[in-house]
Amino acid sequence: MIVNDIVEKIDLKVVAGEKQLNKEVNSGFVGDLLSVVMGKAKEGCAWITIQGHLNIVAVASLVDVACIIVSEGFEVELDTIEKANEEEIPILSTTMSSYQIAAQLTKLGIA
Repeated sequence: MIVNDIVEKIDLKVVAGEKQLNKEVNSGFVGDLLSVVMGKAKEGCAWITIQGHLNIVAVASLVDVACIIVSEGFEVELDTIEKANEEEIPILSTTMSSYQIAAQLTKLGIA
């Protein structure tokens, strides 16, 4: 499944990285502590977090995630959006909780 499929099926808002919505998603990961994400998230995952600051782009790039999903209605900072566009990392957002998003991804077959 690609990022764009997730956007359409779960009704997520694309905040940044529109040019890379064709990235393949092979797993999901929920985490807000960046050091844990760096150590445990898998390449190609859909990373769910409440963080919206610039450092999420650096971590996403390091891990090579397929996309970042910012949950709970948290704002993504403007400099984060600009850097994600530059790095071509999709950032999606939703008002749903991290738990709800993880459940939706599981229903789509992403574990």
